[in-house]
Amino acid sequence: MPRSKRDRKVSLTQTAKKGTDIKGKLIENIREALDKYERVFTFSVANMRNGLLKDVRLEWKGSKFCFGKNKVMSIALGRVQEEAYKPNVHLISKRLKGQTGLLFTNKTKEDVLKWFTNYSEADYARAGNLAEQTVSLEEGPLEMFPFNMEPELRQLGLPTKLVRGIINLREDYVICKKGEVLTSQQSRLLKHFCYKMAKFQVVIDAMWSNDGYFEEFKNVGCQSKDASSVRLRPTKIDENDDTRTFVAIPQDDIM
Repeated sequence: MPRSKRDRKVSLTQTAKKGTDIKGKLIENIREALDKYERVFTFSVANMRNGLLKDVRLEWKGSKFCFGKNKVMSIALGRVQEEAYKPNVHLISKRLKGQTGLLFTNKTKEDVLKWFTNYSEADYARAGNLAEQTVSLEEGPLEMFPFNMEPELRQLGLPTKLVRGIINLREDYVICKKGEVLTSQQSRLLKHFCYKMAKFQVVIDAMWSNDGYFEEFKNVGCQSKDASSVRLRPTKIDENDDTRTFVAIPQDDIM
């Protein structure tokens, strides 16, 4: 029997919505920070890792990082000149696109740009990331892996076989090519071979200071100097150490 359209559940509670309170608190926090700090920078984060971002916050514990919905942060700053909380700060709100944060600080522009230009942390690439390098493996024994891992490596696409209890790669193998989107199998292989391709870095986009000065920046973040292609080769194995270690040997582009 179809449900009657007249049957409606009506809540008799008077619980206040939290969304409005959260937005109001964010606006209040941003405006308090504008009053307290001399400068505000907009930034984006490449290869976001919450743990590493926490480390950055600790390094800049005298400053304040702010994340939230861009629309709400824009309201706090002012979306146009007439709404600006302080002179020209509405120009910062125009830079709030995508996953963007605000850094409030009393550090000089030079200190901020220098620190973030030199800062990056390597981490394992995840499925869906773009491969920043072509990564390949050499044919031969993979003695760093226990023999019972051979089925898993084969399932991940490696052309392997067991020879006297040692996993062997039957031929050279390209894990990924630069520019392609990594699959879950490729990201797992990179992790098995201890290769951290992704780089967590904070990219500074623009700055406003409390004298009304505004400036935009281009490509202010740690610039990668890695080779476009590398071949992973296991280091000498220590019988007393089970740690898997590899050396990345720069190569010409592998087609």
